[in-house]
Amino acid sequence: MTSPLTLADVEALARAAHEGQRDKAGRPYAEHLAAVAEGVRARGGDAGQIAAAWLHDAVEDGALSRAWLAGAALTPRTKAIVDAVTKRAGEEPGAYARRILDTPGALLVKESDLAHNADPDRLAVLDGPTRKRLTEKYTRMRALLGLDA
Repeated sequence: MTSPLTLADVEALARAAHEGQRDKAGRPYAEHLAAVAEGVRARGGDAGQIAAAWLHDAVEDGALSRAWLAGAALTPRTKAIVDAVTKRAGEEPGAYARRILDTPGALLVKESDLAHNADPDRLAVLDGPTRKRLTEKYTRMRALLGLDA
């Protein structure tokens, strides 16, 4: 394998892959990726986990393919974390949570993702029913992962 991509390379790749995408609040999607990566760093995550944070939604959102991930110049651990946090179509939340818990390093990335998704300032701009649905979804996933509120 060639040398793994640097964090700067991974950030640039993730930003390009999600170019033009917006989050539910209408903000550029790259802001979410940056917040999750910073959350991982602030929680003591290492470079592999920070790289995975930048890429955590890329396959799930169709910005990058599973084939790209398999062949990417990333460490096997970073690839495993990205794969672990990538939801599968029709997958039960419990199965998703178990895969995260079974993958070393993945829980910290998902914890940071959930923390940013559930940020009250982000949720405040959504309509009431959407805010309620997402808050319940994030609370349930935190419980499945053993993360106390």
